[in-house]
Amino acid sequence: MRGILGRLVPDDAIRTGLRWKLSAAIALVGALVAIALSLVVHNAARVSMLDNSRDLADERIQVAQRMYESGRTQTFGVKVDDPAIPRDLLEKVVQGRRATFVSEGAHGVPDIWAAMPLKDGRVLSLHTRFTDRSASVMADLDQALIIGSVAVVLGGSALGVLIGGQLSRRLRKAAAAANRVAKGETDVRVRDAIGGVVRDETDDLARAVDAMADTLQQRLEAERRVTADIAHELRTPVTGLLTAAELLPPGRPTELVLDRAKAMRTLVEDVLEVARLDGASERAELQDIMLGEFVTRRVAAKDADVKVRVIHESEVTTDPRRLERVLFNLLANAARHGKPPIEVSVEGRVIRVRDHGPGFPEELLADGPQRFRTGRSDRSGAGHGLGLTIAAGQARVMGARLTFRNVRAAGVPEHIPAEGAVAVLWLPEHAPTNTGSFPMLPLSGS
Repeated sequence: MRGILGRLVPDDAIRTGLRWKLSAAIALVGALVAIALSLVVHNAARVSMLDNSRDLADERIQVAQRMYESGRTQTFGVKVDDPAIPRDLLEKVVQGRRATFVSEGAHGVPDIWAAMPLKDGRVLSLHTRFTDRSASVMADLDQALIIGSVAVVLGGSALGVLIGGQLSRRLRKAAAAANRVAKGETDVRVRDAIGGVVRDETDDLARAVDAMADTLQQRLEAERRVTADIAHELRTPVTGLLTAAELLPPGRPTELVLDRAKAMRTLVEDVLEVARLDGASERAELQDIMLGEFVTRRVAAKDADVKVRVIHESEVTTDPRRLERVLFNLLANAARHGKPPIEVSVEGRVIRVRDHGPGFPEELLADGPQRFRTGRSDRSGAGHGLGLTIAAGQARVMGARLTFRNVRAAGVPEHIPAEGAVAVLWLPEHAPTNTGSFPMLPLSGS
């Protein structure tokens, strides 16, 4: 499942935080609302001021009419038969109506006109401009709207970061807990990891993941028990079959029966071991050993043709029996599926086992060892696919990490067969550096 999900998500996908997405969304919405409200307020204020200016011009033109008819001097910039009167306003005056008109003046400043017909057929008009006071008020209003809009956007962004950060923090906790469950920590619960008393979608997701994990754990435990029971029940008849085969008269048929009986016994023992490792009840029995010396002696006893190279000696605390099991399984896999020479190197707390065969299959590199999967068709096909599964399980019990890679020259296309396979066992307590070297104990006598 983990490998499938990894293939579904592109490696070059852009990763962005939820808090920034939410902040950007709130900021965008806030900016749009602020702009819309600013435009509405600006236009409403402008229209209101123009209406007030037109009312004032209308009052002044009426006062000017009374002054004109009484023969007094005209003020307020009133003119008679002004040739600059706008045509639309003049048409209304000709019809005998008193009217006001707004036109666009120089530099975008509105011109306010008021006109009315006189008894002698002439036209009395008043021309004023949008007052400086009104323009100043509009400028102050626009500045206030701009400052308010910026404040809304910044406040919305901060609010988005705060809310998104809280939600993102809960999701990150949930993801971390789910990863721990995926690694086999069955006592971890996502709902407890995220904490909090608020019920939301994150809480529902956490409960669903916990329920799914419990269901999968129950099914895996049931399958493990069935597998262990079957293997345990097969143990006695297989042992009896092997004993009976040893009593057969010498010959080729007897050798074939013995070979298959031994293979069946090995398979049953391996299945039992896998079932025990899956049960997560195994515990390492730790001892202090010199890793290079230990590996050299064990490999020499297993296969004298395998070359061991100790680059750096180191004292480690581990389970010797499980370490030997992992080492022997890696050697057996290299001998069965790879090609000689097989090389083992020890560098600090790292053990590398390399062969010169066609390399590990891509499925193993992507998903790790899978039981009863023996690899690609270009390999021999021998075995049951349990060797690397057991090695990975024993490494997990020791707290170690087992990785796999293929040896391929730089720039060589993927379809070209590899030049060998390398299994690397990383013992705990020290993480590898970029150079692969580790802090070493001083040699005796130095």
